[in-house]
Amino acid sequence: MANSGPAADEARAAFRAHLEAKGHAIENARAAAETLEAAFAAGALVRTPALDQMLADLAVALDADPAAGEKLGGKSAEAARFILRAISRELENA
Repeated sequence: MANSGPAADEARAAFRAHLEAKGHAIENARAAAETLEAAFAAGALVRTPALDQMLADLAVALDADPAAGEKLGGKSAEAARFILRAISRELENA
């Protein structure tokens, strides 16, 4: 299982960096999700059912289309922050 070791530690640190980054919560959440997907693909972290569910919930929160006039932020931004904190806790316990 690849949830330990230097690659896993680096993946967790990269994820946390997106959580702590300045900027729009939605954009930071998208970058954090992309970082996690890359870590899963590289084998640095192992996908769990809990993480899958949290990422699915996050995808719903991030499902705004600014090109179509949908606004980023508000409840979606708060939901994204909440879900990212839950993912961070799950990663620390994995």
